[in-house]
Amino acid sequence: MKAAIVEAPGKAPVYADFAEPVAVVGETIVTVTASSLSNLARGRAAGTHYSAGSEFPFVVGVDGVGRLADGKRVYFLLPRTPFGAMAERTVVPTGQIITLPDDVDDARAAVIANAGMASWAALTERAHIQPGDTVLVNGATGASGTLAVKIARHLGAGRIIATGRNRAVLESLGADAIVPLGGDAETIDKAFRAHFAGRVDIVLDFLWGDSARSLLGAIARTVHDDAPLRYVQIGSISGGEIAVPASVLRSTGLQLMGSGLGSVSFERLTAAIAGVFEAAVPAGLELPYALFPLTDVATAWPRDDSAGRTVFTTAAS
Repeated sequence: MKAAIVEAPGKAPVYADFAEPVAVVGETIVTVTASSLSNLARGRAAGTHYSAGSEFPFVVGVDGVGRLADGKRVYFLLPRTPFGAMAERTVVPTGQIITLPDDVDDARAAVIANAGMASWAALTERAHIQPGDTVLVNGATGASGTLAVKIARHLGAGRIIATGRNRAVLESLGADAIVPLGGDAETIDKAFRAHFAGRVDIVLDFLWGDSARSLLGAIARTVHDDAPLRYVQIGSISGGEIAVPASVLRSTGLQLMGSGLGSVSFERLTAAIAGVFEAAVPAGLELPYALFPLTDVATAWPRDDSAGRTVFTTAAS
């Protein structure tokens, strides 16, 4: 069969022949129709994500949409290595397959699944969002952050604060307050302190780096009670490491945690994605995307997908 294959560390994927997947007990063959190029897919392909494997060659792609042998339309997550989502066919543990609702088409499902799962799992499995909670989304102008604002509202958030570098995008998200990043540190710090002096129950952090340092500093200086402030670290596109002030852990009710592969089980991640699909229409969960045939993987792979997504389709679609 044809697939997008990484042949060695540091190499970009190429469109070439790969062995046919053969299912064993507990697995299912899926004929793939669409797979989205997410940050997770990029990171695992490059070997930079913490969940990346060391087996070469392998087929790239962590999730996608396809058909079962009986024609049922499904979404699938994390095929068995070395098989991936960007191929004509793949093999997936049966428990990591979700039947798609009729009102969500293949491309839309492929686009919103991983991006939406990030905040859905963080809010429901890690932060345990409650009706009326105030949620601050740090990095709301990327694909995952954009969906996080809508998902937080759908799950009952009473107030949403959005941060990001693109002010125009921030103003279009429907958040109750915004904090533009990229300006001088003192202005950003002052804005964060003002929000934490009021009420913030949950922080969803897609950035880490400098903005996270500012957020934690503001928490240390303004939050002085034992009310649980759930800070969920999801992404680190602004930096992988920061210094955490000891005072923020001693003087507040801060609960600092992560959300992702490992901190949330495959079963619960799959359930989170099912929730995203059920909410897709009522919550208006959608992102811009561009469709490319899988044959064009070498040229389409480098495209910047920070706001939207690149979706690869196969002949089966």
